[in-house]
Amino acid sequence: MSAPLNPTIEQVTNRIEKRSAKTRAAYLDQIEAAAAEGPHRKVLSCGNLAHGFAASGADKPALKDLKWPNVAIVTAYNDMLSAHQPLGEYPDRIKAALREVVATGQVAGGVPAMCDGVTQGQPGMELSLFSRDVIALSTAVSLSHNMFDAAICLGVCDKIVPGLLIGALRFGHLPVLFLPAGPMPSGLPNAEKARIRQLYAEGKIGRDKLLDAESASYHSPGTCTFYGTANSNQMFMEVMGLHVPGSAFVNPGTPLREAMIAATAQRAAKITHLGKDYRPLGRSIDARAIVNAIVGLHATGGSTNHTIHLVAIARAAGLIVDWDDFDDLSRATPLLARIYPNGEADVNHFHAAGGMAFLIRELLDNGLLHGDVLTLGSDRLSDYAREPFLEDGTLAWRDAPQESADLDVLRPVSDPVAKDGGMRLLTGNIGRCVIKVSAVKPPHRVVEAPAIVFESQEDFLARFKAGELERDFVAVVRFQGPKANGMPELHKLTPPLGSLQDRGFKVALVTDGRMSGASGKVPAAIHVSPEALDGGALAKVRDGDVIRLDAPAGTLEALVEPAEWDVRDLARTDLTHAQTGMGRELFAGFRKLATPAEEGALFMRELDRAERAEALVAEGA
Repeated sequence: MSAPLNPTIEQVTNRIEKRSAKTRAAYLDQIEAAAAEGPHRKVLSCGNLAHGFAASGADKPALKDLKWPNVAIVTAYNDMLSAHQPLGEYPDRIKAALREVVATGQVAGGVPAMCDGVTQGQPGMELSLFSRDVIALSTAVSLSHNMFDAAICLGVCDKIVPGLLIGALRFGHLPVLFLPAGPMPSGLPNAEKARIRQLYAEGKIGRDKLLDAESASYHSPGTCTFYGTANSNQMFMEVMGLHVPGSAFVNPGTPLREAMIAATAQRAAKITHLGKDYRPLGRSIDARAIVNAIVGLHATGGSTNHTIHLVAIARAAGLIVDWDDFDDLSRATPLLARIYPNGEADVNHFHAAGGMAFLIRELLDNGLLHGDVLTLGSDRLSDYAREPFLEDGTLAWRDAPQESADLDVLRPVSDPVAKDGGMRLLTGNIGRCVIKVSAVKPPHRVVEAPAIVFESQEDFLARFKAGELERDFVAVVRFQGPKANGMPELHKLTPPLGSLQDRGFKVALVTDGRMSGASGKVPAAIHVSPEALDGGALAKVRDGDVIRLDAPAGTLEALVEPAEWDVRDLARTDLTHAQTGMGRELFAGFRKLATPAEEGALFMRELDRAERAEALVAEGA
């Protein structure tokens, strides 16, 4: 029996609903209007419909008659990404499973899927964040053929799942399920991988040893096993009820994973408007579901990227979420998991210790999740407190274990890793930003030191290799926001900063860029908003300014006299090198229109109905 809802969670949910009343109502009106049209193939002309099933072979009669549910498959398959390579076989398996329940399926389209692990520290990384919005657009194009009664989205990694969900929410009258491929088996232990990376940064080993270690870590099909953005995606898909229960962390190529593919297909066919249990995506993703996702993020020490992505997802559903919501929910949510980089275990160890079923059971039983949300992958959220298994070859579910199999990896609410989620909002005269302290030891959570200003990762790394950073300092790496260069992740800074911290120096990072799931043992104030290029005070910082980062107090301050700070000019920089080449010039419009990180770093700005009307009047329409 679930406990009464935690008062903070209830309060935050209520204020999101109140803040979003107009935009949410406009969104629901839009999806209700789409749903009222009935089976969408009915509105297509004979020519439209003939084009839509010309290549469908034996499924043509069913698509003509409009009686069988037709499920769109939107796929992020490519065979370069280890996480997505298994998805190549999924469409045929989905179609076969659908035919067993008198339904059809069509691959509606593909979306791009880039790997931050491949592009990290490279020019292509500056396309990464905006790839999410390209994926959202591609999803919309895929579903715009109006041939479908439901959809299944195939994707796993960092920007892919948020992009698929943002695009699918614009077709919120459709039921939409998500289907991942699962993590690769465990390879080189994460602590050893981090040690070797740091040795390489210090010049103590060569590239050959580093490559051997990386190859032993990322070694087969499946998702990377550390708890970064990709695996955080799978966590919140479960917590929001968009998976068939237990889908997140089943390894690829196993009989259980194959059974989950069929179960997802058949569940999608069951919940269309043609049946008796219609469950549209847009009704499912409400303020309660978004709050559940944020709680899950905090309870597991998930990726800081989701302080951007969950905001953008919420906006696509007409909901307005900000970092105050994240901060308040973090203070109310205990940290229950230690998964690398917040510990040494990987997601396979987490799954073996009890995984998502144990986590959701603990959160529900202690009033930390809304149990009354509309789930799509099963009948109710409490179903996600059960784990899948095969019984004589048939998929079944059993209750989560009462006790964690490894308390070093997963703990109950009664005995958490920490009393709060470890993600904080920092405010002060530099701006608003977030910090993840779940992997930062308490002595390092407050740093007061002179600033050294950098305007690129390369500048930092060159000065580190030259031995110029052997001191206490706060690294201010600016002009890394969405308007400047697409807001890349700055993972290359982690090994050298970690090395300096290990040598006894007080160091911290302050940036308008991202760190994501790699936020680790060095305090990193990230996503500073407004960004430096957009008039943010980060552009006022000068070498030698004393910066105080105080995570427990929630403050980030340049200790400069207010009279001087207020009149100080904003620094400028030439970003030509970061905006051309490797296709970056094609994204000039994205950079120009991008909203601040706290608003989701979206280049798509959704207006509510009243604002649309005002805009039309202003334009003389």
